[in-house]
Amino acid sequence: MTFYQMVSQGPAVPWPFVLAIVILGVMIRRRYLSPISNIPGPFLGSFSSFWKIQQILNGHTEEQMLALHREHGDFVRIADNEVSVGHPDAVKQLLHAKIAKGRWYEVFSIPDYRFVSQMSETDPQRHIEKGKNVAAGYALSNIIKSEPYVDDIVRALKTQLDKLSASESDDQPAHLDRWFNYFAFDVVGEVTFSRSFGFVQAGIDIGGAIANARHLSVYVSIMGHFIWLHNLTLGNPLLSTLGLIPASHLFDTCVAAVEARKKNPDTRSDMMARWLSVRDHPEREVFAAAVTNVGAGAETVSASLQTFVYYLLRNPVYLERLRKEIDAAQARGELSPVLQYSEAQKLPYLQACIKEAYRYHSPIGTNLPRVVPKGGLTIQGRYFQEGTILSVNIWVIHRNPQLFGPDSNSFNPERWLDRERAKEMDYFLVHWGAGYNQCPGRNLAHFEINKLTATLIRDYDFELMEPNKEWSFRNTFITTQCDWPCKVQRRSLA
Repeated sequence: MTFYQMVSQGPAVPWPFVLAIVILGVMIRRRYLSPISNIPGPFLGSFSSFWKIQQILNGHTEEQMLALHREHGDFVRIADNEVSVGHPDAVKQLLHAKIAKGRWYEVFSIPDYRFVSQMSETDPQRHIEKGKNVAAGYALSNIIKSEPYVDDIVRALKTQLDKLSASESDDQPAHLDRWFNYFAFDVVGEVTFSRSFGFVQAGIDIGGAIANARHLSVYVSIMGHFIWLHNLTLGNPLLSTLGLIPASHLFDTCVAAVEARKKNPDTRSDMMARWLSVRDHPEREVFAAAVTNVGAGAETVSASLQTFVYYLLRNPVYLERLRKEIDAAQARGELSPVLQYSEAQKLPYLQACIKEAYRYHSPIGTNLPRVVPKGGLTIQGRYFQEGTILSVNIWVIHRNPQLFGPDSNSFNPERWLDRERAKEMDYFLVHWGAGYNQCPGRNLAHFEINKLTATLIRDYDFELMEPNKEWSFRNTFITTQCDWPCKVQRRSLA
Protein backbone atom coordinates (compact mmCIF):
# COMPACT_ATOMS: atom_id res chain seq x y z
CA MET A 1 0.00 0.00 0.00
CA THR A 2 1.40 3.34 -0.99
CA PHE A 3 1.67 6.32 1.38
CA TYR A 4 -1.05 8.15 -0.58
CA GLN A 5 -3.40 5.21 -0.15
CA MET A 6 -2.67 5.08 3.57
CA VAL A 7 -3.44 8.76 4.02
CA SER A 8 -6.51 8.73 1.80
CA GLN A 9 -7.91 5.75 3.67
CA GLY A 10 -7.13 7.25 7.06
CA PRO A 11 -9.62 9.11 9.28
CA ALA A 12 -10.84 12.47 7.89
CA VAL A 13 -9.48 15.58 9.58
CA PRO A 14 -12.39 17.47 11.23
CA TRP A 15 -13.08 20.74 9.39
CA PRO A 16 -13.14 22.81 12.63
CA PHE A 17 -9.57 21.69 13.25
CA VAL A 18 -8.52 22.74 9.75
CA LEU A 19 -10.26 26.09 10.19
CA ALA A 20 -8.54 26.64 13.52
CA ILE A 21 -5.14 25.91 11.95
CA VAL A 22 -5.83 28.38 9.13
CA ILE A 23 -6.91 31.10 11.56
CA LEU A 24 -3.89 30.48 13.75
CA GLY A 25 -1.65 30.72 10.70
CA VAL A 26 -3.16 34.05 9.69
CA MET A 27 -2.76 35.38 13.24
CA ILE A 28 0.90 34.34 13.38
CA ARG A 29 1.63 35.85 9.98
CA ARG A 30 -0.03 39.16 10.87
CA ARG A 31 1.46 39.30 14.35
CA TYR A 32 5.05 38.32 13.62
CA LEU A 33 5.69 38.54 9.86
CA SER A 34 4.12 41.92 9.05
CA PRO A 35 6.33 44.92 8.07
CA ILE A 36 4.87 46.71 11.11
CA SER A 37 5.29 43.77 13.52
CA ASN A 38 7.96 45.60 15.54
CA ILE A 39 5.64 48.51 16.36
CA PRO A 40 4.22 48.15 19.89
CA GLY A 41 0.53 48.15 20.72
CA PRO A 42 -2.27 46.04 22.20
CA PHE A 43 -1.88 42.32 21.49
CA LEU A 44 -5.37 41.94 20.01
CA GLY A 45 -4.65 44.80 17.65
CA SER A 46 -1.60 43.06 16.21
CA PHE A 47 -3.67 40.61 14.17
CA SER A 48 -7.20 42.04 13.85
CA SER A 49 -9.48 45.08 14.04
CA PHE A 50 -11.30 43.71 17.05
CA TRP A 51 -9.30 45.79 19.52
CA LYS A 52 -10.67 48.94 17.87
CA ILE A 53 -14.20 47.56 17.95
CA GLN A 54 -13.78 46.74 21.61
CA GLN A 55 -12.85 50.37 22.30
CA ILE A 56 -15.85 51.63 20.34
CA LEU A 57 -18.13 49.45 22.45
CA ASN A 58 -16.39 50.60 25.63
CA GLY A 59 -17.02 54.19 24.54
CA HIS A 60 -13.61 55.76 25.21
CA THR A 61 -11.22 55.23 22.32
CA GLU A 62 -9.69 58.65 23.02
CA GLU A 63 -8.58 57.66 26.54
CA GLN A 64 -7.02 54.43 25.31
CA MET A 65 -5.17 56.20 22.49
CA LEU A 66 -3.79 58.85 24.84
CA ALA A 67 -2.59 56.14 27.24
CA LEU A 68 -1.02 54.02 24.48
CA HIS A 69 0.87 56.94 22.96
CA ARG A 70 2.11 58.00 26.40
CA GLU A 71 3.38 54.47 26.93
CA HIS A 72 4.79 53.66 23.48
CA GLY A 73 5.57 57.00 21.86
CA ASP A 74 4.74 58.31 18.38
CA PHE A 75 3.77 54.98 16.75
CA VAL A 76 1.23 52.49 18.09
CA ARG A 77 -0.05 49.47 16.18
CA ILE A 78 -3.82 49.26 16.66
CA ALA A 79 -4.81 46.77 13.93
CA ASP A 80 -3.10 44.17 11.74
CA ASN A 81 -2.36 46.79 9.06
CA GLU A 82 -2.89 50.06 10.94
CA VAL A 83 -0.58 52.31 12.93
CA SER A 84 -1.72 55.28 14.96
CA VAL A 85 0.70 58.18 14.52
CA GLY A 86 0.93 60.71 17.33
CA HIS A 87 3.89 62.77 16.14
CA PRO A 88 3.10 66.38 15.10
CA ASP A 89 4.39 65.61 11.57
CA ALA A 90 1.28 63.46 11.10
CA VAL A 91 -0.79 66.63 10.69
CA LYS A 92 1.20 67.71 7.64
CA GLN A 93 2.08 64.32 6.16
CA LEU A 94 -1.28 62.62 6.68
CA LEU A 95 -4.11 65.08 7.28
CA HIS A 96 -2.93 67.89 5.00
CA ALA A 97 -1.60 65.57 2.31
CA LYS A 98 -3.68 64.59 -0.72
CA ILE A 99 -3.64 60.88 -0.02
CA ALA A 100 -6.55 58.45 0.05
CA LYS A 101 -8.65 57.98 3.16
CA GLY A 102 -9.18 54.51 4.58
CA ARG A 103 -12.19 52.50 3.42
CA TRP A 104 -13.73 52.96 6.87
CA TYR A 105 -15.14 56.29 5.63
CA GLU A 106 -17.24 54.54 2.98
CA VAL A 107 -19.80 53.56 5.60
CA PHE A 108 -20.91 57.21 5.71
CA SER A 109 -22.62 56.79 2.33
CA ILE A 110 -26.17 57.05 3.66
CA PRO A 111 -28.57 55.34 3.13
CA ASP A 112 -26.50 53.08 0.84
CA TYR A 113 -23.31 53.01 -1.20
CA ARG A 114 -24.91 54.89 -4.13
CA PHE A 115 -25.01 58.12 -2.10
CA VAL A 116 -21.35 59.10 -1.85
CA SER A 117 -20.80 62.36 0.04
CA GLN A 118 -17.63 64.29 0.72
CA MET A 119 -17.45 62.48 4.03
CA SER A 120 -17.60 59.01 2.48
CA GLU A 121 -15.48 59.74 -0.61
CA THR A 122 -12.00 58.24 -0.13
CA ASP A 123 -10.34 59.36 -3.38
CA PRO A 124 -8.71 62.82 -2.96
CA GLN A 125 -9.45 64.05 -6.48
CA ARG A 126 -13.09 62.98 -6.47
CA HIS A 127 -13.45 64.46 -3.00
CA ILE A 128 -12.13 67.80 -4.21
CA GLU A 129 -14.53 67.75 -7.18
CA LYS A 130 -17.46 67.08 -4.87
CA GLY A 131 -16.25 69.92 -2.69
CA LYS A 132 -16.48 72.35 -5.60
CA ASN A 133 -20.13 71.39 -6.10
CA VAL A 134 -21.12 72.22 -2.52
CA ALA A 135 -18.66 75.02 -1.71
CA ALA A 136 -21.08 77.86 -2.49
CA GLY A 137 -23.65 76.55 -0.02
CA TYR A 138 -21.09 76.18 2.77
CA ALA A 139 -19.47 79.60 2.20
CA LEU A 140 -19.68 81.92 5.21
CA SER A 141 -21.04 84.67 2.96
CA ASN A 142 -24.01 82.41 2.17
CA ILE A 143 -24.53 81.26 5.76
CA ILE A 144 -24.62 84.85 7.01
CA LYS A 145 -27.74 85.43 4.89
CA SER A 146 -29.62 83.09 7.23
CA GLU A 147 -28.52 84.90 10.40
CA PRO A 148 -31.90 86.57 11.11
CA TYR A 149 -33.56 83.15 10.98
CA VAL A 150 -30.93 81.59 13.24
CA ASP A 151 -31.61 84.50 15.62
CA ASP A 152 -35.21 83.28 15.82
CA ILE A 153 -33.98 79.87 16.98
CA VAL A 154 -31.75 81.51 19.61
CA ARG A 155 -34.75 83.51 20.84
CA ALA A 156 -36.84 80.32 20.99
CA LEU A 157 -34.14 78.65 23.08
CA LYS A 158 -33.98 81.65 25.39
CA THR A 159 -37.76 81.44 25.86
CA GLN A 160 -37.37 77.84 26.99
CA LEU A 161 -34.52 78.74 29.36
CA ASP A 162 -36.54 81.66 30.73
CA LYS A 163 -39.30 79.21 31.66
CA LEU A 164 -36.79 77.05 33.52
CA SER A 165 -35.35 80.14 35.19
CA ALA A 166 -38.78 81.26 36.39
CA SER A 167 -39.64 77.82 37.75
CA GLU A 168 -39.46 77.48 41.52
CA SER A 169 -39.11 73.72 41.29
CA ASP A 170 -35.71 72.04 41.56
CA ASP A 171 -37.18 69.20 39.53
CA GLN A 172 -36.82 71.23 36.34
CA PRO A 173 -33.09 71.57 35.69
CA ALA A 174 -31.75 72.71 32.36
CA HIS A 175 -30.44 69.66 30.52
CA LEU A 176 -28.18 71.60 28.17
CA ASP A 177 -27.03 68.42 26.44
CA ARG A 178 -30.56 68.10 25.04
CA TRP A 179 -31.17 71.79 24.38
CA PHE A 180 -27.90 72.19 22.49
CA ASN A 181 -28.81 69.19 20.35
CA TYR A 182 -32.22 70.65 19.59
CA PHE A 183 -30.65 74.00 18.75
CA ALA A 184 -28.00 72.54 16.45
CA PHE A 185 -30.50 70.38 14.56
CA ASP A 186 -32.85 73.33 14.10
CA VAL A 187 -30.07 75.55 12.76
CA VAL A 188 -29.07 72.88 10.24
CA GLY A 189 -32.69 72.71 9.08
CA GLU A 190 -32.99 76.48 8.78
CA VAL A 191 -29.73 77.02 6.91
CA THR A 192 -30.06 73.94 4.69
CA PHE A 193 -33.80 73.81 3.97
CA SER A 194 -35.11 77.29 4.92
CA ARG A 195 -37.10 75.71 7.75
CA SER A 196 -36.26 74.73 11.30
CA PHE A 197 -37.07 71.16 12.33
CA GLY A 198 -38.88 72.56 15.40
CA PHE A 199 -36.96 70.73 18.14
CA VAL A 200 -36.41 73.82 20.30
CA GLN A 201 -40.01 74.96 20.02
CA ALA A 202 -41.31 71.50 20.93
CA GLY A 203 -38.67 70.84 23.58
CA ILE A 204 -38.48 67.16 22.60
CA ASP A 205 -36.69 64.85 20.20
CA ILE A 206 -39.33 64.85 17.47
CA GLY A 207 -39.80 61.40 16.00
CA GLY A 208 -36.72 60.11 17.79
CA ALA A 209 -34.50 61.63 15.10
CA ILE A 210 -31.63 62.48 17.47
CA ALA A 211 -31.74 59.14 19.27
CA ASN A 212 -31.76 57.36 15.91
CA ALA A 213 -28.72 59.33 14.74
CA ARG A 214 -26.82 58.28 17.86
CA HIS A 215 -27.67 54.62 17.40
CA LEU A 216 -26.55 54.95 13.80
CA SER A 217 -23.22 56.37 14.98
CA VAL A 218 -22.44 53.15 16.85
CA TYR A 219 -23.32 51.06 13.83
CA VAL A 220 -21.23 53.03 11.32
CA SER A 221 -18.21 53.15 13.63
CA ILE A 222 -18.14 49.38 13.87
CA MET A 223 -19.24 48.41 10.36
CA GLY A 224 -16.74 50.80 8.81
CA HIS A 225 -14.24 48.05 9.56
CA PHE A 226 -16.33 45.56 7.59
CA ILE A 227 -17.34 47.55 4.50
CA TRP A 228 -17.82 44.41 2.40
CA LEU A 229 -20.37 43.11 4.91
CA HIS A 230 -22.08 46.49 5.24
CA ASN A 231 -22.51 46.76 1.45
CA LEU A 232 -24.03 43.30 1.33
CA THR A 233 -26.47 43.97 4.16
CA LEU A 234 -27.57 47.32 5.60
CA GLY A 235 -25.68 49.34 3.00
CA ASN A 236 -27.37 47.49 0.17
CA PRO A 237 -29.61 49.63 -2.10
CA LEU A 238 -32.36 46.99 -2.01
CA LEU A 239 -32.76 47.19 1.77
CA SER A 240 -32.54 50.99 1.82
CA THR A 241 -35.23 51.21 -0.87
CA LEU A 242 -37.49 49.07 1.31
CA GLY A 243 -36.74 51.31 4.30
CA LEU A 244 -35.45 48.41 6.39
CA ILE A 245 -32.26 49.97 7.72
CA PRO A 246 -31.58 52.40 10.60
CA ALA A 247 -30.10 54.98 8.22
CA SER A 248 -33.38 55.17 6.35
CA HIS A 249 -34.88 57.24 9.15
CA LEU A 250 -32.20 59.89 8.82
CA PHE A 251 -32.43 59.84 5.04
CA ASP A 252 -36.22 60.03 5.15
CA THR A 253 -35.97 63.03 7.48
CA CYS A 254 -33.92 64.80 4.83
CA VAL A 255 -36.22 63.72 1.99
CA ALA A 256 -39.21 65.08 3.92
CA ALA A 257 -37.33 68.33 4.54
CA VAL A 258 -36.54 68.67 0.83
CA GLU A 259 -40.15 68.02 -0.12
CA ALA A 260 -41.37 70.56 2.43
CA ARG A 261 -38.86 73.04 1.07
CA LYS A 262 -40.26 72.66 -2.45
CA LYS A 263 -43.69 73.65 -1.12
CA ASN A 264 -42.35 76.47 1.06
CA PRO A 265 -42.99 79.89 -0.53
CA ASP A 266 -40.44 81.47 1.80
CA THR A 267 -37.39 79.51 0.65
CA ARG A 268 -34.25 81.58 0.48
CA SER A 269 -30.80 81.23 -1.00
CA ASP A 270 -30.16 78.38 1.41
CA MET A 271 -27.66 75.56 1.00
CA MET A 272 -30.07 73.46 -1.05
CA ALA A 273 -30.64 76.33 -3.47
CA ARG A 274 -26.93 76.79 -4.00
CA TRP A 275 -26.33 73.07 -4.44
CA LEU A 276 -29.20 72.57 -6.86
CA SER A 277 -28.04 75.52 -8.96
CA VAL A 278 -24.71 73.85 -9.74
CA ARG A 279 -24.75 72.53 -13.27
CA ASP A 280 -24.34 68.77 -13.62
CA HIS A 281 -24.57 68.28 -9.86
CA PRO A 282 -26.11 64.79 -9.44
CA GLU A 283 -29.22 64.76 -7.25
CA ARG A 284 -27.79 61.90 -5.22
CA GLU A 285 -24.84 64.08 -4.23
CA VAL A 286 -27.24 66.82 -3.15
CA PHE A 287 -29.11 64.38 -0.90
CA ALA A 288 -25.82 62.93 0.37
CA ALA A 289 -24.62 66.41 1.36
CA ALA A 290 -27.91 67.13 3.12
CA VAL A 291 -27.80 63.85 5.06
CA THR A 292 -24.22 64.54 6.14
CA ASN A 293 -25.23 68.01 7.31
CA VAL A 294 -28.05 66.68 9.45
CA GLY A 295 -26.44 63.46 10.63
CA ALA A 296 -22.99 64.70 11.62
CA GLY A 297 -23.15 68.48 11.71
CA ALA A 298 -25.65 68.85 14.54
CA GLU A 299 -23.99 66.35 16.88
CA THR A 300 -20.51 67.87 16.52
CA VAL A 301 -21.85 71.37 17.18
CA SER A 302 -23.74 70.16 20.25
CA ALA A 303 -20.58 68.47 21.58
CA SER A 304 -18.58 71.69 21.21
CA LEU A 305 -21.29 73.84 22.81
CA GLN A 306 -21.46 71.50 25.77
CA THR A 307 -17.69 71.49 26.18
CA PHE A 308 -17.60 75.29 26.16
CA VAL A 309 -20.19 75.75 28.92
CA TYR A 310 -19.25 72.74 31.03
CA TYR A 311 -15.55 73.54 31.35
CA LEU A 312 -16.17 77.22 32.02
CA LEU A 313 -18.46 76.18 34.87
CA ARG A 314 -15.67 73.91 36.08
CA ASN A 315 -13.21 76.82 35.83
CA PRO A 316 -15.04 79.88 37.23
CA VAL A 317 -11.98 82.14 36.97
CA TYR A 318 -12.09 81.90 33.16
CA LEU A 319 -15.88 82.24 33.15
CA GLU A 320 -15.66 85.47 35.14
CA ARG A 321 -13.04 86.94 32.79
CA LEU A 322 -15.15 86.06 29.77
CA ARG A 323 -18.24 87.58 31.33
CA LYS A 324 -16.38 90.83 32.09
CA GLU A 325 -15.37 91.07 28.42
CA ILE A 326 -18.93 90.48 27.24
CA ASP A 327 -20.50 92.78 29.85
CA ALA A 328 -18.07 95.57 28.95
CA ALA A 329 -19.01 95.27 25.27
CA GLN A 330 -22.68 95.28 26.28
CA ALA A 331 -22.18 98.44 28.35
CA ARG A 332 -20.58 100.14 25.34
CA GLY A 333 -23.67 99.33 23.29
CA GLU A 334 -21.75 97.02 20.93
CA LEU A 335 -23.95 93.93 21.27
CA SER A 336 -27.36 93.07 19.82
CA PRO A 337 -30.14 91.33 21.81
CA VAL A 338 -29.02 88.15 20.03
CA LEU A 339 -25.32 88.53 19.40
CA GLN A 340 -24.41 88.75 15.75
CA TYR A 341 -21.55 86.69 14.40
CA SER A 342 -19.60 89.85 13.52
CA GLU A 343 -19.96 91.09 17.11
CA ALA A 344 -18.78 87.82 18.63
CA GLN A 345 -15.71 87.85 16.40
CA LYS A 346 -14.55 91.07 18.09
CA LEU A 347 -14.40 89.45 21.55
CA PRO A 348 -10.86 88.01 21.90
CA TYR A 349 -11.42 86.18 25.18
CA LEU A 350 -14.54 84.54 23.76
CA GLN A 351 -12.52 83.37 20.76
CA ALA A 352 -9.85 81.96 23.08
CA CYS A 353 -12.49 80.02 25.06
CA ILE A 354 -14.04 78.62 21.88
CA LYS A 355 -10.65 77.48 20.56
CA GLU A 356 -9.83 75.85 23.86
CA ALA A 357 -13.14 73.99 23.82
CA TYR A 358 -12.30 72.73 20.33
CA ARG A 359 -8.87 71.63 21.51
CA TYR A 360 -9.60 70.18 24.91
CA HIS A 361 -12.62 68.05 24.05
CA SER A 362 -12.69 67.61 20.29
CA PRO A 363 -16.03 66.33 18.98
CA ILE A 364 -14.35 63.55 16.96
CA GLY A 365 -12.67 60.97 19.18
CA THR A 366 -11.77 58.01 16.95
CA ASN A 367 -8.77 57.69 14.63
CA LEU A 368 -8.87 59.16 11.12
CA PRO A 369 -7.27 56.65 8.69
CA ARG A 370 -5.16 57.43 5.63
CA VAL A 371 -3.66 54.94 3.14
CA VAL A 372 0.07 55.08 2.41
CA PRO A 373 0.40 55.89 -1.31
CA LYS A 374 2.54 54.28 -3.97
CA GLY A 375 6.23 54.61 -3.14
CA GLY A 376 5.65 54.45 0.60
CA LEU A 377 5.88 57.16 3.23
CA THR A 378 8.50 58.04 5.84
CA ILE A 379 7.52 59.76 9.10
CA GLN A 380 10.18 60.59 11.67
CA GLY A 381 12.62 58.19 10.05
CA ARG A 382 10.17 55.30 10.01
CA TYR A 383 9.31 53.94 6.55
CA PHE A 384 5.82 52.60 5.85
CA GLN A 385 5.14 50.63 2.69
CA GLU A 386 2.30 51.26 0.25
CA GLY A 387 -1.11 50.18 1.49
CA THR A 388 -0.37 50.53 5.20
CA ILE A 389 -3.10 52.38 7.11
CA LEU A 390 -1.75 55.32 9.11
CA SER A 391 -4.28 57.04 11.33
CA VAL A 392 -4.38 60.14 13.49
CA ASN A 393 -6.31 60.62 16.70
CA ILE A 394 -7.21 64.28 17.18
CA TRP A 395 -7.16 63.96 20.97
CA VAL A 396 -3.57 62.69 20.86
CA ILE A 397 -2.50 65.68 18.75
CA HIS A 398 -4.42 68.19 20.88
CA ARG A 399 -3.01 66.89 24.16
CA ASN A 400 0.60 66.97 22.94
CA PRO A 401 2.65 69.14 25.35
CA GLN A 402 5.18 69.91 22.59
CA LEU A 403 2.42 71.69 20.69
CA PHE A 404 0.14 73.13 23.35
CA GLY A 405 2.37 73.47 26.40
CA PRO A 406 3.07 71.49 29.58
CA ASP A 407 -0.52 72.08 30.74
CA SER A 408 -1.99 70.52 27.59
CA ASN A 409 -4.08 68.16 29.77
CA SER A 410 -5.79 71.13 31.40
CA PHE A 411 -8.52 73.45 30.13
CA ASN A 412 -6.86 76.85 29.82
CA PRO A 413 -8.18 79.32 27.21
CA GLU A 414 -5.47 81.81 28.03
CA ARG A 415 -2.94 79.80 26.07
CA TRP A 416 -4.56 81.38 22.99
CA LEU A 417 -4.11 85.02 24.05
CA ASP A 418 -0.50 85.27 22.87
CA ARG A 419 -0.92 85.97 19.15
CA GLU A 420 2.41 84.53 18.06
CA ARG A 421 1.94 81.37 20.08
CA ALA A 422 -1.66 81.07 18.90
CA LYS A 423 -0.53 81.29 15.28
CA GLU A 424 1.79 78.32 15.82
CA MET A 425 -0.89 76.28 17.62
CA ASP A 426 -3.56 77.05 15.01
CA TYR A 427 -1.91 74.74 12.49
CA PHE A 428 -2.30 71.81 14.89
CA LEU A 429 -5.88 72.64 15.92
CA VAL A 430 -7.51 70.02 13.72
CA HIS A 431 -10.90 69.53 15.39
CA TRP A 432 -12.63 69.89 11.99
CA GLY A 433 -9.97 67.83 10.20
CA ALA A 434 -7.41 69.34 7.86
CA GLY A 435 -6.43 69.56 4.22
CA TYR A 436 -8.80 68.41 1.50
CA ASN A 437 -10.85 66.45 4.03
CA GLN A 438 -11.59 69.38 6.33
CA CYS A 439 -15.21 69.38 7.46
CA PRO A 440 -17.19 71.30 4.82
CA GLY A 441 -19.64 72.51 7.47
CA ARG A 442 -17.00 74.12 9.69
CA ASN A 443 -18.11 77.67 8.82
CA LEU A 444 -21.68 76.92 9.84
CA ALA A 445 -20.54 75.22 13.05
CA HIS A 446 -18.26 78.07 14.07
CA PHE A 447 -20.96 80.61 13.16
CA GLU A 448 -23.62 79.12 15.44
CA ILE A 449 -21.19 78.34 18.28
CA ASN A 450 -20.03 81.97 18.35
CA LYS A 451 -23.55 83.37 18.41
CA LEU A 452 -25.03 81.06 21.02
CA THR A 453 -22.15 80.91 23.51
CA ALA A 454 -21.77 84.69 23.73
CA THR A 455 -25.53 85.25 24.04
CA LEU A 456 -25.96 82.63 26.78
CA ILE A 457 -22.97 83.75 28.86
CA ARG A 458 -24.24 87.33 28.75
CA ASP A 459 -27.87 86.55 29.55
CA TYR A 460 -27.78 83.61 31.98
CA ASP A 461 -26.08 82.23 35.07
CA PHE A 462 -25.65 78.47 34.99
CA GLU A 463 -24.77 76.30 37.97
CA LEU A 464 -23.97 72.59 37.97
CA MET A 465 -26.51 70.81 40.15
CA GLU A 466 -23.97 68.11 41.04
CA PRO A 467 -20.65 69.99 41.06
CA ASN A 468 -18.70 67.06 42.50
CA LYS A 469 -19.86 64.71 39.77
CA GLU A 470 -18.25 64.71 36.33
CA TRP A 471 -20.38 64.50 33.24
CA SER A 472 -20.68 61.33 31.20
CA PHE A 473 -19.79 60.94 27.56
CA ARG A 474 -19.41 58.12 25.09
CA ASN A 475 -17.10 58.15 22.11
CA THR A 476 -18.28 55.94 19.28
CA PHE A 477 -17.22 58.46 16.65
CA ILE A 478 -18.56 61.72 18.05
CA THR A 479 -17.89 62.36 21.75
CA THR A 480 -21.52 62.61 22.85
CA GLN A 481 -21.94 64.05 26.35
CA CYS A 482 -24.82 63.79 28.81
CA ASP A 483 -25.79 63.86 32.48
CA TRP A 484 -24.75 67.32 33.68
CA PRO A 485 -27.99 69.05 34.72
CA CYS A 486 -27.78 72.76 35.54
CA LYS A 487 -29.74 75.39 37.37
CA VAL A 488 -30.36 78.36 35.13
CA GLN A 489 -31.04 81.94 36.19
CA ARG A 490 -31.74 84.94 33.97
CA ARG A 491 -29.23 87.75 34.53
CA SER A 492 -30.27 91.36 34.92
CA LEU A 493 -28.49 93.44 32.29
CA ALA A 494 -27.86 97.14 32.88
